Amino acid sequence: MKCPFCSYRDSRVIDSRAVEDGTSIRRRRECPDCGRRFTTYEKYEETPLVVSKKDGRRELFDAKKLLGGLLKAFEKRPVPYEKVQEIADSVERELRMNGESEVESARIGELVMQHLEETDQIAYVRFASVYRQFADVKNFMQELERIMHKGQQDK
Repeated sequence: MKCPFCSYRDSRVIDSRAVEDGTSIRRRRECPDCGRRFTTYEKYEETPLVVSKKDGRRELFDAKKLLGGLLKAFEKRPVPYEKVQEIADSVERELRMNGESEVESARIGELVMQHLEETDQIAYVRFASVYRQFADVKNFMQELERIMHKGQQDK
């Protein structure tokens, strides 16, 4: 690793440790030429995940966009940010474990709705109202009735 201070072409690793739940490695390095120390991070390179939209467009998967949608659904709900982040991570992990480089946006929406329904019904209904683009109140009520019926069966 090239020294960022003197541009010497080599450095010595002093310390390594896993960070970010083991998905990255933090390394402390020392330049043998100038003696200064610096930190580097190693992370594995993920294959890009492409999302194919309903209208035929394709775009790169954006974890921040997924998290933003979840935060809107959970707005003013008693669910900690860590749980929202956990759902976003879980959805992304499930998509990547599939091994495909392209995924339909509908698949992402369905995964999100599965997690929301298990976590918070209000967040689920909020997300579903945008995702399913309810045409009118009747469609909205049908979804509410389905949730209520399922809730009664689970008891």
